[in-house]
Amino acid sequence: MKIRYTPEAIDDLIRLREFIEEENPQAAQRVAQTIKKKIKQLKTFPLIGLGVEEAPDPEMIRDLITGNYIVRYFVYSNEVHILRIWHHKERRL
Repeated sequence: MKIRYTPEAIDDLIRLREFIEEENPQAAQRVAQTIKKKIKQLKTFPLIGLGVEEAPDPEMIRDLITGNYIVRYFVYSNEVHILRIWHHKERRL
């Protein structure tokens, strides 16, 4: 499985890291590393996330929960596309 990030997902990671970094730079680095480490697990276990009920095909659009963060992704063929990443208290995208 290959992992691909949408431009929006990359922006989300940058935004989250910058937000946390204002208060705690070490925590910002730790959170970013934890999220990326969890995403790497999708290479081996692409269906570990929860199916998104409101999606047309919940088996393909999934939410991976890691701590207080949600990673929405799409599984297609031999690829996992990271769509968006947000804190669970943020308004869902």
